[in-house]
Amino acid sequence: MDKIKINMYAGGLNVKGQGVGSAFYEQTGLVSEIPEFEMTINKKHKNKFDIRHVHTVNPNFFFVQNKKRINVCYVHFVPDINDGSLKMNKLFFSIYKRYVLKFYRKADEVVVVNPYFIKDLLNIGIPEDRVTYIPNYVSKENFHVLDENTILKKREEYGLTKEDYVVLGVGQTQTRKGIIDFCKVAEMNPHMKFIWAGGFSFGKITAGYDEIKKLIDNPPKNMTFLGIIDRSKMNALYNLSDVLFLPSFQELFPMTLLECINTEKPFVVRDLDLYKDIFLSPYIVGTNNEEFSGLLNRLKDDEVFLQQARQYSIDIQHFYSKEHVKELWRKYYLRIYDKYPTKTLAHKKTKK
Repeated sequence: MDKIKINMYAGGLNVKGQGVGSAFYEQTGLVSEIPEFEMTINKKHKNKFDIRHVHTVNPNFFFVQNKKRINVCYVHFVPDINDGSLKMNKLFFSIYKRYVLKFYRKADEVVVVNPYFIKDLLNIGIPEDRVTYIPNYVSKENFHVLDENTILKKREEYGLTKEDYVVLGVGQTQTRKGIIDFCKVAEMNPHMKFIWAGGFSFGKITAGYDEIKKLIDNPPKNMTFLGIIDRSKMNALYNLSDVLFLPSFQELFPMTLLECINTEKPFVVRDLDLYKDIFLSPYIVGTNNEEFSGLLNRLKDDEVFLQQARQYSIDIQHFYSKEHVKELWRKYYLRIYDKYPTKTLAHKKTKK
């Protein structure tokens, strides 16, 4: 059999600091290693492929989808999540929501990065047998454990000492990311150093921009806002930190957690239903700032609890390993290729 031809479509990848771009590069890198497939990115000849896999909801990609080939749409978000990410008036949000849901319905198959989205897609009329959950993945070539000497050097670069207890937050500076609570917890713990890596990827239309901008301009004394950091530098940040703290109120599928567990660092998150669906092993959660503060201090002072938390990260790695996620994609593309035989290039050749 000839290789199955897959063309990936994605736009807006030059917007720094957003997880969708990271997820795209990780997924396409993974698929490119599978020998049964020939993968291309953003090629214009839309009918010279067996499968068109659309990663972002750009309007030009809406018209790429037609009945001649197999159309896959990657669902990284549902519109209501953006209500806590971007400032939109009600009319524009209503139009935007209808467009995104129509985009998803138009596809032959949809892949969700988060099983929590499945019920939303079923509610808009997409049949369950067209919805598949495949988790995100982070390469260990990009995110891995560094040796102690390298970590100390990286700490020095950021003005940190070996003795500093460093709490890291990562993500766009948006209301839904819990950045205001992150600052409040920093104020509660002046004996720790708090760092936030991320910025306003969408500028002034970011939800909570004015309030968050005031925090950035006048942060707690023990807190540093680094702004948007190039992904190539993030592995060092995870390694030099003692713990990742993500008090988000809403999440899609935070790539930062996968990056963190590859470095075997502990993490603390808010108690969200999403995490119950994507983590099959125990993890550390809090529900309010007092609990978050208590957990961070316990991780700092209790070596047994710290080692347990690190083991949680190691255990979670197994489900998100390269081998496991690659095999999920291999089986998925082969399955939908067989499911829609009349839409393949092989069928076109047979007709001739």
